Amino acid sequence: MSVIVPSVKLSEAATNDTLLAEQLRDDPVFRALWERTTLARAIAAAIVRYRAEHGLTQRDVATRLNMTQPQVARLERGDVNPNMDTLMRVTGGLGIEFVINIRPSGTEAQLITPPALTRHAVGHVSTASVDVLIAVTEASPPGGSREGPERPGLQSRRHL
Repeated sequence: MSVIVPSVKLSEAATNDTLLAEQLRDDPVFRALWERTTLARAIAAAIVRYRAEHGLTQRDVATRLNMTQPQVARLERGDVNPNMDTLMRVTGGLGIEFVINIRPSGTEAQLITPPALTRHAVGHVSTASVDVLIAVTEASPPGGSREGPERPGLQSRRHL
């Protein structure tokens, strides 16, 4: 059996971004799912990037996170938002820092650094009521390249 595929010039083919924009505009169910899984996709991208940059397999990552390889595969699919325990495992096991900023739509971020807003931002979604930004970077060691000293009182708030 053969399949006939119509010929399309590459210059006329729709890009992934174009197709995604159309689906987000035209399909409210897809848009709701896309907005709901912004965090999941950002975490998935961070883990995949980390694995690629460090030459690791999913099994290697699973060992570092005290998880199974199928659990890492589910994280990398990005279709389910991870819980706080999972985020803490990823941060502790891989040394990845996450910043999740959720604020009322149309307001300026007050608690996030300029680098997180620009070069480290990996996920963003705006709804009628909220803006969500996710930023990711590998954590700096103590005394490393972080900007400024730790603020007084921050340590007492770590155990919420």
